[in-house]
Amino acid sequence: MDHTAGDTGPDHRALVAAGITVVLWASAFVSIRASAEYFAPGALALGRLLTASIALGLVLLVKRVPPPPRQAWPGIVGSGVLWFGLYMVALNWGEQGVDAGTAAMIVNIGPIVIALLSGWILKEGFPPMLLAGMAVSFVGAVVVGVSTSNGGSSSLTGVLLCLLAALTYGAGVVLQKPALAHATPLQVTTYGCFVGTAVTLPFIGQLVDQLPDAPLTATLNMVYLGLFPTALAFTTWTYALSRTTAGKMGATTYAVPAVVVPIAWIALDEVPGWLTLLGGAICLAGVAVSRRRRVEPLPGGAPSTK
Repeated sequence: MDHTAGDTGPDHRALVAAGITVVLWASAFVSIRASAEYFAPGALALGRLLTASIALGLVLLVKRVPPPPRQAWPGIVGSGVLWFGLYMVALNWGEQGVDAGTAAMIVNIGPIVIALLSGWILKEGFPPMLLAGMAVSFVGAVVVGVSTSNGGSSSLTGVLLCLLAALTYGAGVVLQKPALAHATPLQVTTYGCFVGTAVTLPFIGQLVDQLPDAPLTATLNMVYLGLFPTALAFTTWTYALSRTTAGKMGATTYAVPAVVVPIAWIALDEVPGWLTLLGGAICLAGVAVSRRRRVEPLPGGAPSTK
């Protein structure tokens, strides 16, 4: 259930969960690159979600977790359609028309969308340190994007699809937050994944046609995407989200581009340039700023945090 109310200090378990999410989502970019050559965007999204749904469904059966209550379903269905379903297809498809650097810059509009919508709809407000940190991190994301861009021309369709991915990601997070007031992180993640799988079922023909011709490494990467960046990382995400604000969780994802750099360096032997490293450092600095509390003096002169 949602533990946001009454928080007075940093929740270390939430920070650890958010860290796991960031590392696994960063690794997803490497796995997607390794699979995208052999699977169409919709087929890759469906294969990933099917794998995650099977794994999470087994966990529900073993732990005998009941279905979520009725009050949680609007948020679960909304986030399932937008984030688990449309976001994954739109991002996979969009990256066919734009380079990875441009895609990263556009998708990093997502945390800004989260901050604006959660401040307005969820009444989380607009904490100055959060907004300042997001501004710093967005600059870092732009630096990473520019440094990793291959200089090629981006198609308008690709740009629009990446923008759609950013919007559906932001809206999905904001819809997910109220559901956590009524259901557990495992319930919200699992049933959201079920909904996303249903949304991508029209691509079942593509997946069946392409699976036999794909090399084993590409199929294993798709399975990895389902088990770790989806089943595990989305569960740790919802756990952390249930214990903090949507705005702060959105800002945390700005660390993803910085973590992608060393993973791609190790797994793909992609040596980053100094500009990429600088952008990653700026992203991490912005996340640190966003997690800080604003210090205000008390009437007696002692500092107070908000």
